[in-house]
Amino acid sequence: MSQTHDTMPEGEPIPEGSDTAKDPVCGMTVRVTPETLAESFGGETFHFCSQRCREAFRADPWFFASGRAEKREDTAAPGTTYTCPMHPEIIRDAPGNCPICGMALEPVVPSGATEEEGELRDFTRRMWISAACAAPLVILTMGDHVGLPLKDWIGHRVAGYVEFVLATPVVLWAALPFFARGIASIRNRSPNMWTLISLGVGAAYVYSLFAVFLPGAFPEEYRMGEAVGTYFEAAAVIVALVFLGQVLELRARARTGDAIRALMDLAPKTARRILPDGTEYDAPLENIMAGDRLRVRPGDAVPVDAIVVEGRSSVDESMITGEPVPVEKAEGDKVTGGTINKQGSLVIDAERVGADTVLSQIVQMVASARRSRAPIQGLADRVSAIFVPTVVAVAVIAFVAWLIAGPEPVLAFAIAAAVSVLIIACPCALGLATPISITTAAGRGAQAGVLIKDAEALERMAAIDTLIVDKTGTLTEGRPRLTDVVSLGAAAEEEILTVAATLEKGSEHPLAEAIVEGATARGVTAGKAGEFEAVTGKGVRGTVEGREVALGNAAMMQEVGVDPTPAEAKAEALRDNGKTVMHVAIGGELAGIVAVADPMKPTTPKAIAALHELGIRVIMATGDNERTARAVARELGIDEVRAGVLPEDKKALIEELREQGRKVAMAGDGVNDAPALAAAEVGIAMGTGADVAVESAGITLPGGDLTGAVRARKLARATLRNIRQNLFFAFVYNAAGVPIAAGILYPLTGLLLSPIIAATAMSMSSVSVIANALRLRRVEL
Repeated sequence: MSQTHDTMPEGEPIPEGSDTAKDPVCGMTVRVTPETLAESFGGETFHFCSQRCREAFRADPWFFASGRAEKREDTAAPGTTYTCPMHPEIIRDAPGNCPICGMALEPVVPSGATEEEGELRDFTRRMWISAACAAPLVILTMGDHVGLPLKDWIGHRVAGYVEFVLATPVVLWAALPFFARGIASIRNRSPNMWTLISLGVGAAYVYSLFAVFLPGAFPEEYRMGEAVGTYFEAAAVIVALVFLGQVLELRARARTGDAIRALMDLAPKTARRILPDGTEYDAPLENIMAGDRLRVRPGDAVPVDAIVVEGRSSVDESMITGEPVPVEKAEGDKVTGGTINKQGSLVIDAERVGADTVLSQIVQMVASARRSRAPIQGLADRVSAIFVPTVVAVAVIAFVAWLIAGPEPVLAFAIAAAVSVLIIACPCALGLATPISITTAAGRGAQAGVLIKDAEALERMAAIDTLIVDKTGTLTEGRPRLTDVVSLGAAAEEEILTVAATLEKGSEHPLAEAIVEGATARGVTAGKAGEFEAVTGKGVRGTVEGREVALGNAAMMQEVGVDPTPAEAKAEALRDNGKTVMHVAIGGELAGIVAVADPMKPTTPKAIAALHELGIRVIMATGDNERTARAVARELGIDEVRAGVLPEDKKALIEELREQGRKVAMAGDGVNDAPALAAAEVGIAMGTGADVAVESAGITLPGGDLTGAVRARKLARATLRNIRQNLFFAFVYNAAGVPIAAGILYPLTGLLLSPIIAATAMSMSSVSVIANALRLRRVEL
């Protein structure tokens, strides 16, 4: 328990002669007395308002003593929000009940805790109490059939009172959440399973009350001496069975959140901070700020998104990419929080912390998919909206039909039929069919490097027949590299590369960066260019060591009076291999050419082949030139090429394909791809690209390669198939059970379902749906 001491709220006068201090953890003013909690650090004494603040200080004294805590920005995860599992459009800042169906709201993002709590704990307690009361009721009622005529031994009138005592706490206490939800469904004009449960249980209980306390109101043929048959046991057993189904459902929903909890647990609880004087210690992760220098030892998880400033190691990034092969990391490379350092020690500078990390964003995206609704869910909603009133009408018709044409005792048979219809038809499984499959699929996708932003994207992905891909950053690495230096005259290759690197040293163009890096890698040092000039769309020119030099395309050569023809044959050959060619002129003569290429991602050829096997036509739409684009397409076996396209052209291409009846997905990584990603049936963002691309897409592939698109397609098909199976399981019980419960087989076979058997069948429907949905956790991608 926290021990508290005198504190001075802001604005309150300090008593004369009192010594005060500021709590470095919470900022509260503390009156210093001999009993005040204190700690020493760095030759200074700090005072605290409570034991909790002192413990926080002890865990990271430098953080609080240095005043760094006061500069911390609010990068914590957003406050907990709550949603309804049946109506995910309901979002609240605090726990409560759904205004539509009355179900208890649950956290949008599951907590890291695994213990049972909240609604699950409450329903479990109510289930056991209901079962404890229902068991003796069943024995008392059914004893005659197994040689235990208990009612005869104690008297039917006394037995009725015993049943009343046992059933009342079940119906009037345990079942209160059901009645609250049933009333809410009627008040909000949204009939659902709770409408049927509350009507069925209520009808059975009220009938039984009259039977016990007003037996004289019933005809003689209904009585057994002075007593009338009751349905107390049916009401109690129904409640117990519904609770059983609810507890199984709540536990299943908790299990479907395991993937999110597993993601949350990937981040370590502490990070090893390196102080300016070289001292190292383990600090709580929540105290790490951007700019902090940290050490990641072999076997440790990377605590936050950061940049490597020292060391070399291989890092297991499978939690982001889905690929098991570790990735080499060295100085200047970025690392992601939650990934595992395999071998060497790394020193990193924290870049993104708290809710800004990739891991936190993944958790939020998976949680968003958990509460989104697939279009197929609309079918379930429409069925429920029609089904529930229909069932109520069938129950009324059955009741009236039995009263008119049933055998004696007609009232007992009529009530049994009506209550059985209401119970067996409860559409709880229908409401679960889609959400539980989407929830499970989102978790499975996250484990395989496929982030589902919403359920609609997942469903549409299953129907895609055409995939448009950008080239740079999607098929290729998006980072051009110098590949060729060709001399065409007296100048040596080293001289040509020196001139090219010198001209491009100050440029931010990706091709310029590739030339400079390529020159450095080959041991060539760039000089200093004079009279530098960039000519838009052509290239650059200037002077190097007093000579006029130029670098660019054929138009640039013509502008400086140099004939590019001698280079044409070699340039064409390089372009045919997907390379970008630039001419180099020195002293008014064509000296040579340099070529740059964007290397293909190693996974791209296999991904394209797999997409073709899945029946998907692949179209490459790129802003690159026609020759380079066709060279890449030819190498990969891409079906169609659209080169030299602008962002609006990509969007127009999608609309053109749609008019042809195609179902189109778009995969891209840049800001220029965002409009097309938003316009496509499904936008697939490469996680290595721009934030706006990720926001515009329905599916994100953190690994940044098209192998993830293959996994997404397989997951989408498996999920849609699973949802259809769930809808079948949900509906087949109802479709078959309602007419039987109404008594349609009674004239032929004498079969009439009791309300207890009806409740069992209803619960089994939910169990079937849950068990089927959880199979998605093991789907092979």
